[in-house]
Amino acid sequence: MASRATPDVNEAYIRYISSVSPKTKEKRSLFNAFLVGGFICVIGQFLRYMLMFLFNLEGDELAGTVSMILIFFGAFLTGLGVYDRIGKYAGGGSIVPITGFANSVVAPAMEFRSEGFIYGLAAKMFVIAGPIIVFGVISSVAVGIIYYVAGLL
Repeated sequence: MASRATPDVNEAYIRYISSVSPKTKEKRSLFNAFLVGGFICVIGQFLRYMLMFLFNLEGDELAGTVSMILIFFGAFLTGLGVYDRIGKYAGGGSIVPITGFANSVVAPAMEFRSEGFIYGLAAKMFVIAGPIIVFGVISSVAVGIIYYVAGLL
């Protein structure tokens, strides 16, 4: 028969955990997440308007182009180590937009690149980000190339 902890032990443990756990500033964290996540969305909207007015893109072409630019910048900033600093400041505000998904693909690939291209870079990219995200991006690029080539013929 397993012995159960007494209520005094549970309360003592909870007090101990509370004393050694870092205190979070919830309001500040929420504000930073809102600010950074909103700023990333503002950048996306700015890109959308610029591509719409400068290159006359619309519909799916416009949405796809903006998505690819944001994914590129998310991956690029991760490669430079900037996105990690943004993530520490913004928390969930940097994870939710599309740039956060790019970060979740690139960061583990960079971390495990010393293990080789297949077992390190490619395998860890699949483990962390999930096959759906990676296959979705790869297949959307492939379909885009097919449509582009078909349009030229």
